[in-house]
This record gives sequence, C-alpha cells and structure tokens, in this order.
Amino acid sequence: MTPEAKKNVDAVTMEVVGNLLLSIAEEVTTIIIKSAYSTNIKERRDVSSGIMDPEGNMVAQAENLAIHLGSLLTFIKELYKRHPKETIKPGDMFIGNDPYNGGGNHLPDIVVAAPAFEGETMIGWVVNMAHHSDIGGKVPGSTSGDATSIYQEGLKLPIIRICENDKVLDNVMDLILANTRVPRERYGDLIAQISANRVGVRRLKEAYARYNMILLDCMEELQNYAERRLRTVISDLKEGIYKFTDYMDNGGERYPDPLPITVTITIKNNFIDFDFTGTCDQVEAPVNVPYNSLLATVFYSLKALLGPDIPSNAGIYRAFKVYAPKGCLVNPVHPAPVGVMIDTCQRLPDVIFGALAPAVPDRILAAGNGACTSIVFTGMLNNNPDQFFIYHEAIAGGSGASKHADGLSGVQVHMTNTSNMPIEASEIEFPIVRIKKYGLRMNSGGAGENRGGLGIIREFEVISDGVSCTCLGDRQKFSPWGLEGGKNGASGAFYHILPDGTEIRLPNKCTDHPVNKGDIIRVLTPGAGGYGDPVKRLPQKVLQDVLEGKVSLESAKNDYKVLILQDENGNLAIDEKETTKLRGLN
Repeated sequence: MTPEAKKNVDAVTMEVVGNLLLSIAEEVTTIIIKSAYSTNIKERRDVSSGIMDPEGNMVAQAENLAIHLGSLLTFIKELYKRHPKETIKPGDMFIGNDPYNGGGNHLPDIVVAAPAFEGETMIGWVVNMAHHSDIGGKVPGSTSGDATSIYQEGLKLPIIRICENDKVLDNVMDLILANTRVPRERYGDLIAQISANRVGVRRLKEAYARYNMILLDCMEELQNYAERRLRTVISDLKEGIYKFTDYMDNGGERYPDPLPITVTITIKNNFIDFDFTGTCDQVEAPVNVPYNSLLATVFYSLKALLGPDIPSNAGIYRAFKVYAPKGCLVNPVHPAPVGVMIDTCQRLPDVIFGALAPAVPDRILAAGNGACTSIVFTGMLNNNPDQFFIYHEAIAGGSGASKHADGLSGVQVHMTNTSNMPIEASEIEFPIVRIKKYGLRMNSGGAGENRGGLGIIREFEVISDGVSCTCLGDRQKFSPWGLEGGKNGASGAFYHILPDGTEIRLPNKCTDHPVNKGDIIRVLTPGAGGYGDPVKRLPQKVLQDVLEGKVSLESAKNDYKVLILQDENGNLAIDEKETTKLRGLN
C-alpha cells in the first residue's frame, strides 16, 4: 500500500529539512576527509556518512560510496540488539566492523555512530564509515586474495562503545591500535571519524532547536516520499520475470573456475523481487558478499536505473525484496572471508542491469569495468621499522555506454565512488614507489554507436628493496559486455616487469608478491562495453577518438569501418569514398 503523507508536514518544509539533513551528512564527510591521516581517506575519499532517525532508519546519505549503503542502512538496528535504546546516553559513541553482525562490508570498513539527544529525547543518529588501510590480519593492508576465513582478515569489532560521556574509551582505542601495523595512522583516522560525528550531532541538535518535532515528522515523511517515488516508477515498467547470469573470473588459485551469479527479477504490482537462486555456493576465498552489501548493491542499482534524484533513504528499501540462499556467494555463512567482496559487488549491478535491460532499454548501461582493481604496496624505507608503509590504491576503469552517450573513461563505477590517487600524493607519502606511467588505454572501450569508456594503465616502479605487493581485481577473463550490437570492452591485467624487460603476468588475486628495487608493476584496468552497431557511429566521432588517442587507426577501420589517412605532415582525415565502401553504403 502506498504510504499517505503526514498532514502536518508540507512539501516545502520537507524539502528544506531533507536538504538540511543531507548537508549535515556532507559536512561530516568533509570533516573526516580534511582531518584524516591516511591517503585512502583524505585523497581517495573512501568514506561515507548518513543521518538516521531514532529508530535507526536512514533518512539522508551524503553522495559518496554506494557500497557503504548496506551497513549504514542496518547498523543502528543491529546496535539496538546489543545495546537497548534505553541504555544509550548523550555522549555515547559506538564502533563496529563485523560484516556478519551489522558492521562494515569487510573488516577495514569501520563504522562509528553517535546518538543525538535534546534533553532526554533522542532525535537521531549520525553515522559514518571509513575504509582503514590496515586493521591487522595475515597480510599488511588487511586484504588478501588467498584468505580462507574472516579470522585471517583482521580484527573483528562487535558493536561496542568507543566513547562515553563524550570521552574516548582508552581501553577500546588501545585494543584497536594494538592490532594494526600503522597505529599512528589508525589513531588519526578514528579520531577524525569521532570528531566529525560530534559536529554532526551538534548540527542535528541545532536543526531540532529550529524545527522541534517537525524534524522527526520530516524524517518519516522523507522515507514515505522516497517509497512513493520509486513505486510510481516501478508501476510504469512492464510486469514480468527477467533473468541474467554473469561470471566472476574465479575465486583465486583455490577456485580457478568461473563463479556464476544469477538473478531472477520479478516486477509486479509496483514492487520488485530479486532472487539470486542459481548463484554459486560460497567459497573459501575472499570474494563472498555479506548480505548487507548485497542489499546495498540492489538499493544502488534500482536508484541508478529508476530514480537518480530520489532521496537515498530507507524508504527505497520498502519497494523491493531480496532473497539469496544461505551459504551462497552473495549470502555467505560465517566465517567465510569477505575481504575482496567489492569485486563481486561491482559485478552485481552488471547482473541486475543485464536482467533489466529489456524492461528499461532507454536507461540501461552496457557493462562497466566491473571490478575494483586494487594494488597494495607494503614495506619499510631503509629497513627502518618506524617507516613502515602500506600504500593502498584502487584504480578506475571505464563505464558502460548507453543509448544516449559514450561511457566515461578512467572513472570508478557503481559501488565505488572514490577519487583517483594523485601522483604527487602517492610519491610524497609513499617513497617506496614511483609512478612511471598513468593514462588511458587505447582501444579498451568497446566499439559501438556509442563507445564504451576506456580503462587505465598505471605503472609503479619500486625504488626500495624489501617491498611486497598485493594485486586484486576481476574482469580479467570475462570482459565487459556490450549491448544492442556494441562490442565488449577490454579486460584487465597485472604484470610484473623485471629490469631486463621480462614481463610476468600475475594472477588476478595475487597476495604478498615480492618485488625488488627497479621492478615495475603494470596495472591495466578493464574498459567498458559499447552500445549499438559500431558502423552507425558518426565518422567524425571516430576521427575525434583517433585524434584523442582513444581509438587506433586499425580499430577505426576494422571495428567502425572508417578509413582515416595520415598525410606527410601527420594530419589525419577521413577518406570519405573508402569509408562509404567499407560501410556498404554505396
């Protein structure tokens, strides 16, 4: 049943309050970014924040990382199971990271939540999540490609108090810092999260002082509004059953075969059911997806396809249901490892988009780079244990083309929304590597009437001995698919290049691989699928792609049937007559 609007909340007030709550969440995120110690947070911006109502329903989320939606949606409800509402006091703050019990998506994602009170009345929660570069575990960086259990992936934090009476609990902080290889960095990032929440609580109290109980009414109506908007869009879709299967390349060396992910989507009566029956069983490899993270991917996929301007809050969740068999890849049973779940989460929107392509052909995207291609360098500078570095970077790729436009190049897609790491920041903060090359990969975007986005090539030269690297990625076997005649984008790869020029292809889940001074690690990220018949692409667009180094002369001729000639001065021009012949238009 469609929810009725509350009579004491008018549309203008709800819009104003909704934007006020969103601005609070954005301010919390900005404070963390500006205060954090680690480059992963202050440069790559791997952090999200949200505002919850007193019952723990999300009412506003800053537009940061979609993958963080899952835990932000459920964290407070899980908190109440351990800490009854009546036991929570002003000045409390809670922390957790256990993905099986309402924490983060994987152990490096740490959630910090603070209640806001006006007198004895709770008026809401401020919650943030940030990815920490190390939280213990078998390898530096707390993310490995060969973990067989979550116990190998770092320190598990149940939802516990980190602050009481506005003071940090030193025993809890000491426990966390004792389990990380870079305690100074961890301390700085955690204090940034705690301090930002304090500002968020202050802002929420200021909002209550202005609006009183209308603030809480608006929180409820914002969720009703999001539900109404999404249900209205769903009601315009063609009812039916839609199914699609895509594949993860593998689960690492222990699981070399492809891992299928299947979804059956049923659209009926302004409601959508997602059934992941047919997906492979969970594996003893870190590509399993906690159920909270699965919810986040479905939430994101629906919002991206059906209502980008619909507010991100818990009301969206009321318009769909998700079922995944217990013990499958996207609903694993503890203690299955989940450290690299982001690669699988990147594949899930491709699966959902593939299924819904017949239902929303005007909005669908071809497959994007479909991975979170990551590299972690660890080592000591000059063999000094006080100069131990953990350099974590996720490198962007291409986004899929659509009926209306080319895909974007060199961007994070879907569940990740982090920034590309500036070369200057990398080399200043991590003097164990130097960036040798950084650019777009020619021909990596799938050919089409609209071309897929291009992937990235990034080369790291090791300039210190005693360094190890962990390379994690996917879409290195199953390339990003195109739509409506569009061609697939290029797949990705990792290479270890020795000083003599020898190139060694590394597996897509490579853990703690030793590298020496003078070695180069080359990272090639996947491109994205094209949309529509490449022969329908305007020749002038193909020429522009060639001029910009996105498409080669050979690809222009072979894929797009456009012959481009180069004169003695290096100038390029379309041979109109031969192009007409190639395209069969004469």
